[in-house]
Amino acid sequence: MKRNRLGKSELYVSEIGLGCMSLGKDKGKAAALIHEAMDKGINFLDTADLYDEGLNEEIVGEAVRGRRSDVVIATKVGNRWEPGKEGWSWDPSKAYIKSAVKDSLRRLQTDYIDLYQLHGGTLEDPIPETIEAFEELKQEGLIRYYGISSIRPNVIREYAERSNIVSVMSQYSILDRRPEEQVLPLLAEKGISLIARGPVAKGILTEAGAAKEAKGYLDYDKKELAALRAALSEAGGNSRGLAHRAIRYALANPAVATVIPGASSLEQLLHNIAAGDAEELTAAELEAIRRLSKSNRYEQHR
Repeated sequence: MKRNRLGKSELYVSEIGLGCMSLGKDKGKAAALIHEAMDKGINFLDTADLYDEGLNEEIVGEAVRGRRSDVVIATKVGNRWEPGKEGWSWDPSKAYIKSAVKDSLRRLQTDYIDLYQLHGGTLEDPIPETIEAFEELKQEGLIRYYGISSIRPNVIREYAERSNIVSVMSQYSILDRRPEEQVLPLLAEKGISLIARGPVAKGILTEAGAAKEAKGYLDYDKKELAALRAALSEAGGNSRGLAHRAIRYALANPAVATVIPGASSLEQLLHNIAAGDAEELTAAELEAIRRLSKSNRYEQHR
């Protein structure tokens, strides 16, 4: 599978990664999916301390034991869970980040994290302190690089200007083209990579996606989704399925290093991996997709 450089780092990640959040809590099943992904060329695994209260990190750690050097592990920090309290609280403080990384390292059974990502962020955060925490973790050898997971252009802009982030994880698909307006041009200018999550838009942009249209998606209602799916299928011909065209659309932007569709079954995983063998979209195909879909804009956090 093709690998792309992640920002200006020394990390090269498979263009199709594995979003581990959807693996579930069955350790045996989840490990089998991770092993299959690795055997088929995926080397980028994305998890977070938030997922299943740390269990997801444990699953990833156990699955890659003995093969640690074969993978790029990305995890996230900033959402604090405290026993006895309901839900998570946001904590981007230096003290918490430097404490939480130790728990993630233990759960992942590793001495270092390849990519440590701030899991959110606002302009009200102590941003210089947060950046300082990541920089110190780099100096201590506990993390190799850091990034941010955010859909807020104003927050992304702050970190792109003030820190050494190598990546931004953000939602990006044919149904959510918001990053095209501000975020992707900024990242291209700064040499920062986008990690595109949600490339098939909760499964709507798959062959079986008609069943998922009812709730709509962003500023698309059910009828608009049905019409768009039909138009995309007609315009695409028989060269690729809808899901593969959706994944290739996200990868067509040069600032995108990898896409991380989730997979909860072997069938889904193999279908995602096959997108790596699908032909890249032509300029004409990209233009047709842009013409058929909405050029969404961020209404908040600009």
